[in-house]
Amino acid sequence: MTATLQRPLPIPTAETTHYWQSALEGRLKVQYCPACQRHQFYPRRFCTTCLTTEIEWVQASGKGRVYTYTVCHVAAHPAFESRVPYAIGMVELDEGVRMLAGIVGPDLQQLAIGAPVEVCFENIADDIALPMFRLTGGATAAPQTQEIPETR
Repeated sequence: MTATLQRPLPIPTAETTHYWQSALEGRLKVQYCPACQRHQFYPRRFCTTCLTTEIEWVQASGKGRVYTYTVCHVAAHPAFESRVPYAIGMVELDEGVRMLAGIVGPDLQQLAIGAPVEVCFENIADDIALPMFRLTGGATAAPQTQEIPETR
């Protein structure tokens, strides 16, 4: 008999409990400051722009674009070995904040900087769901590559 290796789980804190509860309900929420009218992510006790503590949780659209990404061909943890290759990326939401998350989909070859994505959720424990992103059917940006000069 082989034991199933459990993946690392996030540990909710006072600042993040609302975020994780919303994710478990299939909703993506970010913080919003009415005083300076800015969204922020990751969760904090105060606005990082004007320092007020009067911040709110608001429903995010769940839509955005790939800001940057990497495709992992070596598992970062033994629990991820069955997922190789998998993509992790920074997604810029329509609200202007950036989130680091897994990017899922049937064809990682379609992944590109600027590609449109939408949130989806993966239940990884009874009390934790991870916001992930999947490519949408909209127009995708061309893959951006950088030539690396040959060194001798």
